[in-house]
Amino acid sequence: MALTPLTEARAQILAQVPAAPVAEYQELQSCLGRVLSEDVVATRDVPPFDNSAMDGYAIYHSDLSGPIPVTQRIPAGSPAGTLEPGGAARIFTGGVLPAGADTVVMQENTLEKAGLVTVTERPIEGANIRRRGSDIGAGDTVLRAGQLLMPQDLGLAASVGRYQLPVYRPLRVAVITTGDELVEPGGEPEPWQIFNSNGTQLCSQIRMLGMEPLHYPNVPDDAELTGEALELAAKSADCIITSGGVSVGEEDHVRAQIEQRGTLNLWKLALKPGKPLAFGVVAGCPVFGLPGNPVSSWITFGLLVKPWLLAAQGAQVPELRRLTAKAAFTRARPGTREEYLRVVLDGQFVPVATLAGDQSSGVLSSAGRASALAVIPAGVTVAEGDEIGVILVSEFLSPVASH
Repeated sequence: MALTPLTEARAQILAQVPAAPVAEYQELQSCLGRVLSEDVVATRDVPPFDNSAMDGYAIYHSDLSGPIPVTQRIPAGSPAGTLEPGGAARIFTGGVLPAGADTVVMQENTLEKAGLVTVTERPIEGANIRRRGSDIGAGDTVLRAGQLLMPQDLGLAASVGRYQLPVYRPLRVAVITTGDELVEPGGEPEPWQIFNSNGTQLCSQIRMLGMEPLHYPNVPDDAELTGEALELAAKSADCIITSGGVSVGEEDHVRAQIEQRGTLNLWKLALKPGKPLAFGVVAGCPVFGLPGNPVSSWITFGLLVKPWLLAAQGAQVPELRRLTAKAAFTRARPGTREEYLRVVLDGQFVPVATLAGDQSSGVLSSAGRASALAVIPAGVTVAEGDEIGVILVSEFLSPVASH
């Protein structure tokens, strides 16, 4: 079977996204990390009245020729009447601008004595006033359906008076690791066994997307048990993610069980690390079969599974932004697959990318040290000093696009 290029695989996978889950109204404090199901439209102006941007004095700009009597005091949260010409209102940040006033002089540029205020530095007319509706106008769409809600979004919703928002139910994502060699952290491995890192890693990545991981027990290298685990998970999950068992070895059963009990839509990528990836459906539930090597699992989740999960959640799918860096390493032989290298960037204007350590797909420590992934296209060599494209790890893992 020919290897599928990453861009083609991503398009195939995103073409098979189901309808978003049901929506429900939740109070704002429960909406962080959830996906908005409907646009939010403001029903009032923000700010709802002209107000002062500074502590100072509200005046008529035409009255700046001499000392002005202070005729009223307006703290924030208090009503304001009309300011008569020739008078000044002592006003505080957020205070309602009295009718007639056209300028606020900040208190640092005034002297007040015996009920008279003298302006020591003349402002322009209209200075230090926040006009009604200057931030948001009634009828403006302030949040869009498909947004993954961040703290600033919830603050914005609160500013227009919303206390609840319609959000999609978080996807339930089953995580199934496979392999006789795996022991859960806290257990006691035999000399021929290793600890299961993929279960923890995948569940953590799912939580970062605001979704609910369903962590199933590790499955031994057995065809029947593998198929039964897939069918069991399909009963309660919106999607299944497995790790291991998707290559061509005699003990690799995941891909074969997807084919036997459902449909296999994609297998083998032109990607390094991450070649043996399977995507299909079992009992109506989409299944991603990820490689067992921990870095391969981490890479393929970020490049292919994350976009699908976000789309299935009803969220906007961010494009991974590529920055330019200079290579501090060489790749003398061109590869046949697009390669993602773990690198550390320095702080220069055009950063220099240094390999984060051993690039083997089984070495997770270099992923922990990496600040970026260098993208090396198939058929391309790299010499030290060459410009290369890099993706920040923080953006690779994030559910939202950077700007």
